[in-house]
Amino acid sequence: MHRSVRIGVLSLLAVSLAVPVLAQSSADVYKSKCAMCHGADGKGDTPAGKAMKAIPFQAPDVVKASNAELFAATKDGKGKMPAFGSKLSDSQIRDLVAYIRTLQK
Repeated sequence: MHRSVRIGVLSLLAVSLAVPVLAQSSADVYKSKCAMCHGADGKGDTPAGKAMKAIPFQAPDVVKASNAELFAATKDGKGKMPAFGSKLSDSQIRDLVAYIRTLQK
């Protein structure tokens, strides 16, 4: 490999490694995985949410649930809610729990 080609390849590699990989925000993940049932505001009053009897995030039992309980319900499923452990990373689920807390205010 010529020296100039090697330098070009190394430069391209360095630039590509310097560009951060943009992860989906928790709001985007919520929109794509949760809002269909839970609604944009977390009230669960969407047609799918009503059919599944989604509990509003503002309900006292959900508000007082620990983050670990909300994490487990999201990861493993609960009642009619499906498990998302195979679709989302633990980090994404933790971020979702934090996002859900913002909807409770």
